[in-house]
Amino acid sequence: MGDGRGARRDLLFSGEGRGTGRGAAIADTGSRRRVFARTFAALAASAILAGCIGPRPAPPAASAVAPPPGWRTALGPGAPIRADWWTAFGDPVLADLVARALANNVDIATAAARVEEARASLRLARAQQTPLIGGQVPSTSGQTVSPFGTPSDAIGAVPAITASYDLDLFGRLRQASRAARAQALASEGARDTVRLAVASGVATGYVTLRALDQRLAVARETLAARAEGLRIARRRAETGYTSNLELHQAEAEYQATLQLVPAAELAVSRQENALSLLLGEAPAAIPRGLPLDRLLTPPIPDGLPADLLRRRPDLFQAEQTLVAADRTLDSARAAMLPNIALTGTAGVTLSTVLAKPIGVFTLGASILSPILDGGRLRAQADVATARRDQAAFTYRRTALTAFREVDDALAGVRRSGEQATALGGQVDALAAALRNASNRYRAGYSSYIDQLDAQRGLLAAQLSLVQARADRLNAYVALYQAMGGGWSADDVAATRRPWR
Repeated sequence: MGDGRGARRDLLFSGEGRGTGRGAAIADTGSRRRVFARTFAALAASAILAGCIGPRPAPPAASAVAPPPGWRTALGPGAPIRADWWTAFGDPVLADLVARALANNVDIATAAARVEEARASLRLARAQQTPLIGGQVPSTSGQTVSPFGTPSDAIGAVPAITASYDLDLFGRLRQASRAARAQALASEGARDTVRLAVASGVATGYVTLRALDQRLAVARETLAARAEGLRIARRRAETGYTSNLELHQAEAEYQATLQLVPAAELAVSRQENALSLLLGEAPAAIPRGLPLDRLLTPPIPDGLPADLLRRRPDLFQAEQTLVAADRTLDSARAAMLPNIALTGTAGVTLSTVLAKPIGVFTLGASILSPILDGGRLRAQADVATARRDQAAFTYRRTALTAFREVDDALAGVRRSGEQATALGGQVDALAAALRNASNRYRAGYSSYIDQLDAQRGLLAAQLSLVQARADRLNAYVALYQAMGGGWSADDVAATRRPWR
């Protein structure tokens, strides 16, 4: 019981102490939040987010950086996630789909039920700290028969009230209650994580659906062009102007393009069904809004502060899970100490032989202390210690994953945008080449193979451009999700602060 709590901080973000964390603990009530702030700031000062934080003077020690007050106000426990980040894409249909999903999604409803379960567990844990009061009223009264066969007056009803109270001198019940509260907060973070994932899933699914619509449109346009080429090739072959080789080539290309249409239609149907599942509805057609190339790409402000990531609900969930594990360990340790309980009984004795009722009461205390338990309590404390260590490393992994996801999303926005720009230039060049090849073929200055090569190249570039545009928009969605549900100028101003 003499283990130092301050040593627990080193276990959070170092590889040492995996096998020696039995006696360590997170800093107590007054310093627990500072420990989380310091460990998170230590990660924020790393080079993971160097590309989005921007150049700054050399950061000070992590202890000099504290989280802004009320950093959970944007998402806070029990509050919904930011309800407007998906409107930045400028499509009201997308906004309506997200609203429907947040209202009807089954996973969100399940997560909300888990929150209610955690809150009920918290009320149960708090009730353990209050006196337990009961009562008893016998239902029979009357006479008894003596051994000599003569009736005698009997003591009748004896109403009694009993009460018991655990003094909880060593905080076993208090720590259990605090652990239940942290678990309730963690369940709310889990619910917000599901809500954010559903909103992001709907946005990504909608972007993918619009990309599939555009792929289908490209396939149909190419099919119409191939049908015209096949008609010309057949007319030339029938008049003997060209050989049947060009005719068979045109037929093969037409069939190759024809199979793209049902494949794209199947992909569209499956994507609509996937979106319907996210909406909590039966499979049905999904309404469309703006085409893929007209969806807006919201600007990303320079120098996003890393503290914005503290709004991520999964990071809040991991933090509260760690707090709950630490409190459970404290409760397990307190269970190894003596437990003192007060009990009392008060009642009234009624009898036909008494002129007046007699009041009776008892008051006592019991001390329960483990003497020989075969190591059960020590094993329970060791189990709680191991779970606390697991929660600590889970918290560290969650923070590292948050930085990685932000960096991946920023790189995706940047690189997919560059790719889309290059592919747009390629499409323009190939479209011009196809026009030249078609004119030369119709005039008889070139063979059909030149036009065929230009058509193939244009189709591949158009499909790649559609995919690049979809990837860029999905990277924006991933960035919003990685930042915990978007950002605003107020959020940036509230979390950004100069190094001291």
